[in-house]
Amino acid sequence: MKGFKRMVISRTDSIGDVILSLPVAGMMKKMFPETEIVFLGRSYTRDVIEACANIDSFVNWDDINALKDDEAVRAFKTLEADAIIHIFPRRRIAKLARKVRIPFRMGTTNRIYHWTTCNNLVRLSRRNSDLHEAQLNLKLMASLTGTEILPIEEIKKLYGLSKVAPPDQQFIALTDTKKFNLILHPKSKGSAREWGIDNFIKLCGILPPEKYRIFVSGTAEEGRMINNSGIFEHQHVTDITGKMNLSAFMSFIRHCDGLVAASTGPLHLAAALGTIAIGIYPPIRPMHPGRWAPIGDKATFLVKDKECQKCRKQGPCECMLDISPEEVKETLIRMS
Repeated sequence: MKGFKRMVISRTDSIGDVILSLPVAGMMKKMFPETEIVFLGRSYTRDVIEACANIDSFVNWDDINALKDDEAVRAFKTLEADAIIHIFPRRRIAKLARKVRIPFRMGTTNRIYHWTTCNNLVRLSRRNSDLHEAQLNLKLMASLTGTEILPIEEIKKLYGLSKVAPPDQQFIALTDTKKFNLILHPKSKGSAREWGIDNFIKLCGILPPEKYRIFVSGTAEEGRMINNSGIFEHQHVTDITGKMNLSAFMSFIRHCDGLVAASTGPLHLAAALGTIAIGIYPPIRPMHPGRWAPIGDKATFLVKDKECQKCRKQGPCECMLDISPEEVKETLIRMS
């Protein structure tokens, strides 16, 4: 199949979702190296997208979405795209792509509005699928790539995060080259089931200070939420919540040795950057690791092998709380 001149990949949701969509850009560059890849994303994911060597330019959906319809149409026309892939479907984006007559418009049959706005429809159900999210993203492209399901081992090679900014020396100075520098990310901004701050505190208590330098990350608001929990009372724990922008945090993750978190953006960032990434998951579909596990050469996860019904609709998740700090410590030792 002949490549496109300029393709828009539309994924306007969270950091973790964007990271698991980067392999789509990697696959397109591999198949069609002359195609210019434009990523339509949100402002807060910009640093991740611009760190990807397989993406040629970033377009901020927040800016376009703030425009009136006629102005938004003009903004879309300036893209001069001949293809758009709706990985994360949004009605307004689909309508704009049709209005400016992008020749190739691909979306799933699961959105009724795609039947009138897209001219390339793919039957793809995510909720009940046994495939990983990254595999589902690539499956959407099967008619272009000729590959229905790509193995996880191959997906690892397609991130393209080779343009991460150099580390900020003020933060690198906090690390210790003689110790294992570990980032703990206790909160999730409501995007995932959480392991619980008490478990993170216990983990800090059983990781010896002579071997570990621990950093607790999160937003400034999350830092305030856990400030009085006792986690910062350990002598080898440093508070970095709200201290870095995303670009600096990416550099810091790459510089450190490991990260522990629930299914969050930082976990997927660590996996994609080649840092040891340990995810803590519930066994509940579709939140289970079969769908959302971190993908990377040094990535793994912990999950209880049980059928969980008690907390299906709301937390706290007993199945996650039952994963002991000792299990996490053993996993860290095994992987380091």
